[in-house]
Amino acid sequence: MVYARLIIMRLLKAVIVLFLIVIFNFLLIQLAPGDPAAILAGQAGAADQEFLNQLRERFGLDQPMYVQLWRYVSGIAMLDFGYSYRLGVPVFDLIMDRLPATLLLTGTAFVLSLVLGIVAGSMAAARVKKPSGSLIMALALVFYATPLFWVALMSVVVFSVYLGWLPAYGLYTVGAGHTGFALALDIAKHLVLPATTLALFFMAIYTRMTRTSMLDAAQQDYVKTARAKGLKPSIIQRRHVLRNALLPIITLAGLQAGQMVGGAILTETVFAWPGIGRLMFEALEQRDYNLLLGIFFFSAALVIVFNIITDLVYSLADPRIKKGAA
Repeated sequence: MVYARLIIMRLLKAVIVLFLIVIFNFLLIQLAPGDPAAILAGQAGAADQEFLNQLRERFGLDQPMYVQLWRYVSGIAMLDFGYSYRLGVPVFDLIMDRLPATLLLTGTAFVLSLVLGIVAGSMAAARVKKPSGSLIMALALVFYATPLFWVALMSVVVFSVYLGWLPAYGLYTVGAGHTGFALALDIAKHLVLPATTLALFFMAIYTRMTRTSMLDAAQQDYVKTARAKGLKPSIIQRRHVLRNALLPIITLAGLQAGQMVGGAILTETVFAWPGIGRLMFEALEQRDYNLLLGIFFFSAALVIVFNIITDLVYSLADPRIKKGAA
C-alpha cells in the first residue's frame, strides 16, 4: 500500500513536470534560428515564396505560436507527435524504431559502469593505504578527465583498425544475414566499444563516490561496534559498510541513468550507432523541429522514469524512506 501510494504521487508529479518540459521545449525551439520551410524548399530545389507558403501551410507553420502550441500539446496527449519535416514519416514511428538501440547501449553502459564502479571503489576503500588503492583512484581520475570523444576515437583506432578485434561502427554486420544466436553475438561484438566508451566516465564517478562513502561509513559507531564484537573484516565491509554506503550511490545512479540517454549522442555519432542520439544530431542539422521535440519528450520521459525507479529502489534500501512516505 505504501509503495502504491509512493508510485501514484511520483506519477502525478511526473505528469506535471513533463507538461512543463513540453511547453518549455516548444518555446525554446521557436527561438532557434532557421526556417524549416526554407530548408525543405532548398532540398526540393524550389525556394520561391509561393512554395514556401505552401510548405508552411502544410506543416502548420503559418499559424500563430499559441495555436501551434495548442495543437502540439493536444497531439502529445493522443501520442501524436506530428510528422518529420525532412522524412515525412510520423515522429513516433521514427523514435520507436531507434529507441531500442539507445536503450540497449545506455542500459549496458549503465550496468557496466555501476557494477565495475562499485567493485573498484570497494577495492580502493579496502586498500586505502596501499599502492593498489592509489592506482585504482589514479585510473578513475584519468577516465574522469579524459574527453569522451577522444576515448571513442582511440578505441576505434586501437581495437578496430590496428588490432582488428572488434567492429568499429553500426549495430550489426550489414549483409551478413545472421539470425538467432549468431545475430545476438554479432550485436554484442558491435556493442562492446560504444558501451565501454560510454561507461568509462560514469564508472570513474561511481568509483570515487563508492570509496568516499565507504570510508565515511567505516567511521560510524555501528561499524566500531561490529569490530568490537569480533566480526570478520570481510563481513563488516560487506554487510555494514558497503550496504550503508550504497544509499548515496543509488541516488547518483538514478540521475546518471537519465543523463546517459542524452550523453549517448556523441557516442552514437562516433560509432554510427542507430539510436535516438544520432537521430537527434541529424534532426538538428536539418532543422527538423518536430522530430527534435519528439526526441526531447522521450528523453525527458526516460529521465523521469529512471528517477521514479530510483525512488523505489532507495525506499527498498532504506526503510526510513518508506515510513516517511506513509
